[in-house]
Amino acid sequence: MAGWLWLRCLLGPNLHRVHRPPEQPRPEGRAGRRGWDYQPRSLERHTDSILGWALALWSLSYYSSPLILCYLYRKGYICSSKLVPLSQYVGTALVCLLGVACLRGWGRWRNSEYLQFITILEETRKNRTPSNKRKLASYDFDFSHWPADFSWKEVSNPKLSKAGVSLLKPEPKHRGATDSLLSSVRTLPCHVISYLIAHSFGRRMLYPGSVGLLQKAMRPMLLQGQARLIEEYYGQRNKLVACDGNEIDSMFVDRRGDRGPNGKTLVICCEGNAGFYEVGCMNTPLDGGYSVLGWNHPGFAGSTGVPFPQNEANAMDVVIQFAVHKLGFQMSDIVVYAWSIGGFTASWAVMSYPEIQAVVLDASFDDLLPLALKVMPDSWRPLVTHTVRKYMNLNNAEQLCKYQGPVLLIRRTKDEIITTMGPEDIMSNRGNNLLLRLLQYRYPKVMTEDSVRAVRQWLSAGSQVEEEFVYSSYEVDGDWCLSVLQSYQAEGETPFPWSVGEDMTAEGRRQLALFLARKYMRNFETTHCTPLPIAEFHTPWKL
Repeated sequence: MAGWLWLRCLLGPNLHRVHRPPEQPRPEGRAGRRGWDYQPRSLERHTDSILGWALALWSLSYYSSPLILCYLYRKGYICSSKLVPLSQYVGTALVCLLGVACLRGWGRWRNSEYLQFITILEETRKNRTPSNKRKLASYDFDFSHWPADFSWKEVSNPKLSKAGVSLLKPEPKHRGATDSLLSSVRTLPCHVISYLIAHSFGRRMLYPGSVGLLQKAMRPMLLQGQARLIEEYYGQRNKLVACDGNEIDSMFVDRRGDRGPNGKTLVICCEGNAGFYEVGCMNTPLDGGYSVLGWNHPGFAGSTGVPFPQNEANAMDVVIQFAVHKLGFQMSDIVVYAWSIGGFTASWAVMSYPEIQAVVLDASFDDLLPLALKVMPDSWRPLVTHTVRKYMNLNNAEQLCKYQGPVLLIRRTKDEIITTMGPEDIMSNRGNNLLLRLLQYRYPKVMTEDSVRAVRQWLSAGSQVEEEFVYSSYEVDGDWCLSVLQSYQAEGETPFPWSVGEDMTAEGRRQLALFLARKYMRNFETTHCTPLPIAEFHTPWKL
C-alpha cells in the first residue's frame, strides 16, 4: 500500500493551492482564510525546482534546435566519434533527473496534505460521484490530471465534419484541370513557406498567450485569479473535451439562485490573444450579477492544443454544448461577450447557433488581414495574404453578417492595437469597418454612399461632444427613425437584409443610418487593454 502511494506521488501532478469549501471548518492557524497556497517541504521544493529548470532548458533547446544543429554541424560535432560521448552525458543526466523525480515523490509522500490530495484524486478517477468531485474541486493542481467533466461525444452535433465544426470557406475559383495543376506547381513554394510561417512564429505572434514562457511569467497572477473565482464567487472549474481531442479549461459561476435580474442570463466570455479567464473579461459580467462561463483558448493555461481557427471553433462549440446540455441553459438565455480577437469565436458561435440571445463585441475587428499587413514588410504582402487566408482567416465581419439577432459593438477611441495607422487616427480603427459591414448587409437600401459618408463622419468623432455635434448637425429624429423601423417590422418577420429605406429621401436615409449606427455601436474613451467597467456593458439594442 505504501509503495503504491509513493508511486502515485511520484507520477502525480503539482499541487498549487487548497480551496476551503464554505461548509468545511477553518483549519487551525488559518482562521478567516478561504484557502491557502500549498506549502511543499524542503525536499519536494528543491527537487521540484531542479525539474522545473530542466524542463525550461529542454523547452529552450527545442525551440532553438535548428540553430544549435547548424552550429554543431559547422563545428564538425555531428559524427559518431562525437555523438557517442554526448549520448552518454545525456543518459547520465536523464538518470540523475529520474533520481530527482523519485526524491520529489518521496517528499510528497511525507507530506500529509499532498497525501490526502492524491488519495482524493485517485478515488475520483475510480468513482465519479458528486461527493468526490466536490472534494477534488477544493484543490488547484496541474489541469492535465483533472478528470474530464464533459465531452462532445455526450451529444449528437450535426455541425461536425471530419475536421470538426464547420467554418466559412472562401468561394473556390473555377479553373480548368490543367490550369489548376500548373498553378499548384507554381505556388508550391509559397504554400510550404506559408505553412512554416503559420506553424512557427506566425501563430505565436497572433496568440502570444500560447507561448509557454509568457504563461510561466503570468502563473502567479493566474493562480491568484483562479483562487478568487473559486473562493469568492464559488466558481466551478470544468474540463471540456472538444471534438478534436483538445481539453478546454473552463470556469462557471452560477448566479441563478441570486435575487438579481441578471442571474438567469449566462454570459459566455471569449478572451483576447493574450487573455485568460482567470484575469480577463469575465470580471465585467460578474460585476453585473450575471451567470458567467469563461474558457481558455487551446494552448492557453490548462487548455491543450494550438489556437488555429478550426481548433478555436471546435473549443467554442463544446463550450456552448456544455452550457446547454450540462448547465441547463437555453440558447435564448445565452449572451456571448468577446474582447479583441475573441470576436472570431463569438461571431462563429452566433453564426452557428442563431438562437443565441445576443452578442457583445468589445474592441474587435472585421478581418485579420489588414492588421497582419500592418506589422509585416510590404514586400511580404502576397505571402502574408496567402498565409492569413489559408491558416488564420479570422473573418469576423463575414460570420457576424450571418447572425440575425441583437449586436452591440464597443469601440475604444484610443485603441492602439486594432488600428492600422495608430491610435491618433480613429478612422483606421477596424471596428469602424465591422460596423459598416454589418449595417450595409442588414440595411442595404439605407446605406447608400451619402449614408455611409454620414456614418463615417460620425465615426471620425474622437469624443462624446464631437459625436453629439455630428448627430445633431444631421437633425436626426430618433422617434421618427424608430417608428419607421417598427412599421417595417410590423409588416412581417423578415430576416436580414431588410429593404427598408427603399422609397426614402436621401435625408431620411442619412438620419436612419446615423440612428442605427448609434444603436449598434457605443464608444468607450480608453485604450485596448483597459478592463471594461460594468457601466459600459449593455444588453444590445433590440427593435
